[in-house]
Amino acid sequence: MLNDNKNHPSPAMFPAMERNYSTHCPTNGQFHHLTCIMAPMKFLFDLFPIILFFATFKYGDAHPETATAWLGAIGIVLDNGAKPGVFLATAVAIIATFCQIGWVKFRHGKVDTMLWVSLGIIVVFGGATLLLHDENFIKWKPTVLYWLFTTVLTVSAVLFKKNLIKAMMQKQITVPEAVWGKLNASWAGFFAIMGVINLYVAFNFSTDTWVNFKLFGSMGLMLIFVLGQSMLLSKYMDDK
Repeated sequence: MLNDNKNHPSPAMFPAMERNYSTHCPTNGQFHHLTCIMAPMKFLFDLFPIILFFATFKYGDAHPETATAWLGAIGIVLDNGAKPGVFLATAVAIIATFCQIGWVKFRHGKVDTMLWVSLGIIVVFGGATLLLHDENFIKWKPTVLYWLFTTVLTVSAVLFKKNLIKAMMQKQITVPEAVWGKLNASWAGFFAIMGVINLYVAFNFSTDTWVNFKLFGSMGLMLIFVLGQSMLLSKYMDDK
């Protein structure tokens, strides 16, 4: 690991970042640039629970009686008139996250810190959604995770003088120290903005719109951000 002080925030808090940057980027032309830049974003898009949440929500909205029955089977009895889709999707997302951690433990023998943190957040906010029959809690979950990323990146840089983006990317590219600082700040700022956007969509539009945004809108904004960074950093990347 690049972290030489046990008290410093470590890149291990961003498991997908660490795993992707433990290997070399491909060297096939322009894809070399894009792959090197896209790797840091993969920790945010844990597609397995997200896709299951999306699919389950759509199924639950289309088949409310079946979804209500499934929820009842696990002890979740909704009030009359409540739409079961988001609640069933929340339960599935919690189960999926547990399964994901089990797979990582089986495959790698170690579960990274951020995966445990992500599990804790989904259990707390998802559990509150199910127990209190209030979907607003699960709508807060992405924002809490985004802002946690912002906090870790910012605190590590300001208090510990540790640039986590540099720690994860310096094997792939060489840039001036000032650029590393801007990269770290840009990721922290991006996550902060994403948290605000999530809340805006969640509480100003329908739940169906929020679920669509959670999968497609967030990914689209992330892709635009990553493509922008890839263009800015391409001059520092040499095809080998």
